[in-house]
Amino acid sequence: MKQRTFGNTTRSVSEVGFGAWAIGGTWGEVSHADAKQALNAALDAGITFIDTADVYGDGRSEKIIAEVLRERGGASPFIATKLGRRLDPHVAAGYNNAQQLNDFVDRSRENLQIETLDMVQLHCPPTEVYYQPEVFGIMDEMVAAGKIRAYGVSVEKVEEGLKAIEFPNVSSVQIIYNLFRQRPAELFFREAQRRNVAIIARVPLASGLLTGKMRADTAFSADDHRAFNRNGEAFDKGETFSGVPFEVALEAVEAVRRYVPGDATMAEFALRWILMEQAVTVVIPGAKNAQQAATNARASTLPALDEPTLAALRDLYQTQIAPWVHQRW
Repeated sequence: MKQRTFGNTTRSVSEVGFGAWAIGGTWGEVSHADAKQALNAALDAGITFIDTADVYGDGRSEKIIAEVLRERGGASPFIATKLGRRLDPHVAAGYNNAQQLNDFVDRSRENLQIETLDMVQLHCPPTEVYYQPEVFGIMDEMVAAGKIRAYGVSVEKVEEGLKAIEFPNVSSVQIIYNLFRQRPAELFFREAQRRNVAIIARVPLASGLLTGKMRADTAFSADDHRAFNRNGEAFDKGETFSGVPFEVALEAVEAVRRYVPGDATMAEFALRWILMEQAVTVVIPGAKNAQQAATNARASTLPALDEPTLAALRDLYQTQIAPWVHQRW
């Protein structure tokens, strides 16, 4: 497993991480046993970065991570969690409440059984938050108090990422980046690199579309966001299938398939495409079982994609996908 330096911190992390949303909830049923096996398989494969959030299963994801790490012992991976989505209502003013933000962090510290959290990210707050220096001041105070080592942001839009990195102590930005969401590479990645900010690429498989296993008649359970959030009913539409209409995306997946080499799965290929971008620090595919976790990790071992393939994939994005998503996010 190849390593990359995590922005302006002193840590190096595996370039493929483990996204722990699915083992928390809203991805259909994932048993406790399967969740633990998925995380163990990722760690066995050399993954040293775990991304979670306090709202993933209302703390379930964080607690499972703590359980697995306690059972394994040894050195702990880099764990990044998030705060903010527990606010009710989820409005910008809530992020100015220092006591509430501290309470969220304390709850995550308890769930994860960690005294000082490696990383806490503002969890896709309203855009106005990025124009409120006092919010970032609260995060600075938590660093000074020893509750967290560093902080970052998880954003919906490129513009939010560009604004966030103007704050000098923002160590990372988590953003959707995949074959169906290529806009971050145009400007944002260059600016993040210039400021030595780590990039966490999320939704790398477009909610499973880029595994190549879905069809028009694929059914999703009622508690799976791919069933209930296609039009942004519960949270930002871009989090589900990267915001691309399902039928449009299925056609594009078939176009991608012709470039996947015979010794790789489409998921591995899609993750390797992301890792071709040196500005990306870590990509965080999710996994609901051990096999998926092991497959994701193998992306780090694939050879580099050649320029004709990269050019073809850029053209595919521009012609089939960009009209649906490029200017929106």
